[in-house]
Amino acid sequence: MMSEKLLKGFNDQLKHEFDAANIYLAMAAYCNSEDLDGFANFFMVQAEEERFHAMKFFNFIDEIGERVVVSGLEDPNNSYDSVLDAFQSALDHEKKVTGQINNLMSIAMEEKNYAAVNFLNWFIDEQVEEEASFSALIAKIERVKDNPQGLYMLDEKLSQRTFTPPTGE
Repeated sequence: MMSEKLLKGFNDQLKHEFDAANIYLAMAAYCNSEDLDGFANFFMVQAEEERFHAMKFFNFIDEIGERVVVSGLEDPNNSYDSVLDAFQSALDHEKKVTGQINNLMSIAMEEKNYAAVNFLNWFIDEQVEEEASFSALIAKIERVKDNPQGLYMLDEKLSQRTFTPPTGE
């Protein structure tokens, strides 16, 4: 059994994960409008990953016999000054998500809900990976600056990204 406070937090996080998918779809649309198909692919894959995260919350809440509550999504930002701006916004968003997950972990630990703690450990590790990935890409984008060849090469590399759900998830 999950406390009302923790259940509300989990249902809120379900919404946040779907919101994140929409944020990344908007970033993909921006990249498409700039003829950066590889960057757009990166964000499309990221959106798919966020939907996977949302469904992990959905399934966990359901599996423990609690009520899943699906709520409305926020309108994402659809305008960026540059691809660098989009990636910096994405990193800021991931840092916000890290805070949300850490808050849920604090509540779960305080309430000694060990099933929730175990579940959230996966997300703690995932957020470390997400922030590191965006930070590394930002560094690369900053390195190529206004070099069209460098941007093209990075765009080509990002066009190869795919999403494979982790096994056993």
